[in-house]
Amino acid sequence: MELKPLRRGDIRRCVEIEKILFPGDSPWSAYAFRSELDSGAYYLGAYEGQELLGYAGLAVVGPRGDYETSLHTIGVAPEHQGKGIGKALLEALLAKADELRAPVLLEVRTDNEVAITMYEKHGFTKLGVRKRYYQPSGADAYTMVRPPLGVAAEEAG
Repeated sequence: MELKPLRRGDIRRCVEIEKILFPGDSPWSAYAFRSELDSGAYYLGAYEGQELLGYAGLAVVGPRGDYETSLHTIGVAPEHQGKGIGKALLEALLAKADELRAPVLLEVRTDNEVAITMYEKHGFTKLGVRKRYYQPSGADAYTMVRPPLGVAAEEAG
């Protein structure tokens, strides 16, 4: 498996994966993925040869030296889950955020224990709950944050 920048030619496959993973919560459209790539957000794909196994995206906002990032999406095709692909994608995005010395924010369904556990293992903490965040299901989301690597240690020391 190789991580590399997500290709526009793989947007159709991203949409297919979204429909499988998030059927009750308005999966992302091709337009949404194109908009993200066009905005300059940092997107990676996990590839085996030419096959897209998963994808993840990180938006970067703010002035130089005072960046914030937001994990916009992460998805792995069901047949490739449990192989460490989601973890590898997350760690690559976190490395980018750390390079920018930026905190990472995200929303995750409150019932997605697998994702919550992975995020907590990578230093995320819960900030609060966004009621009925996911539509049309009305599922709640936790807002979580992770400081850039080294910042928490600096503040503690």
